[in-house]
Amino acid sequence: MKIGILGCGSMAGKFAETLRQMEDAQCYAAASRTYERAEGFAEKYGFEKAYGSYEELCADPEVELVYIATPHSCHYDNMELCIRHKKPVLCEKAFTLNAGEAVRIRELAKQEQVFAAEAIWTRYMPSRNMINEIIDSGIVGKVSALTANLSYPITHKERIMRPELAGGALLDIGVYGLNFAMMHFGTDIEGIESSVRMTDTGVDAMESITIFFRDGRMAVLTHDIYGRSDRKGIFYGEKGYIIVENINNPQSISVYDTEDRLIRKTDVPEQISGYEYEVQECIDAVRAGKKESDSMPLADSIEVMKVMDHLRGQWGLVYPQEKKEQAL
Repeated sequence: MKIGILGCGSMAGKFAETLRQMEDAQCYAAASRTYERAEGFAEKYGFEKAYGSYEELCADPEVELVYIATPHSCHYDNMELCIRHKKPVLCEKAFTLNAGEAVRIRELAKQEQVFAAEAIWTRYMPSRNMINEIIDSGIVGKVSALTANLSYPITHKERIMRPELAGGALLDIGVYGLNFAMMHFGTDIEGIESSVRMTDTGVDAMESITIFFRDGRMAVLTHDIYGRSDRKGIFYGEKGYIIVENINNPQSISVYDTEDRLIRKTDVPEQISGYEYEVQECIDAVRAGKKESDSMPLADSIEVMKVMDHLRGQWGLVYPQEKKEQAL
């Protein structure tokens, strides 16, 4: 399938490198705001076409699937452009700025009968089902809680520090913690408590989030843009606990008993990068005529956005674009 990429940054580069090693994916077209940047990217990764505008790529009849790798603040407009050009779209996380935008994208995709999905790669990885199978096996008994952390020193990245680009920890790395909790514990949430420390530029830098689920379970999540964490996810059960190494790209799953003895360790399958799973599922879905992903349906993207909206409401964090909309 001929893939087009909007945005030619580092994330797009990792994605393109993965495409080059996949049988079903073809590096076809790359677009940036300048032709020179797109041309350099295309030459580096072996794309056939380079475009100096996103509109040109979307107008290319050969493009069969578009991957969006632009800043969060651009996602809605970029997806709208693709969908109106009848181009199936896979958009990087966070899907949109807020739940309202996500709902409008779902409505537009349904209206135009175009495939749309969020590229939250952990939803598509085999580790997701591996974790669920271990929990469902009852090896650690009834699971009552989980903790997860994800922190990287990324304040040097301009898009992280700028509110107009929807920067901060939540939409960039917090989205992984939330997805980790919600894809294993569900979306039936009773309440959310949180605390936050903001940057001088006005975005969230450090946060602690506690989610209470109606079935009695609880998830405690922490995210931080200043330091590196161990990135572990831990499930707490009556008979032991499960440790997932790196919730952002799981490497192994270890099971311990109540005496802290290792019962079982499972490594995830070898992979190209981890991006191949979302790409392959979207290719298969588009070929089958599906309009949404089975692993990350738009309803799930919207639920995650609702939680992030709720958290930002607790923190008083409103992005400049939202302030403009509210003023209209």
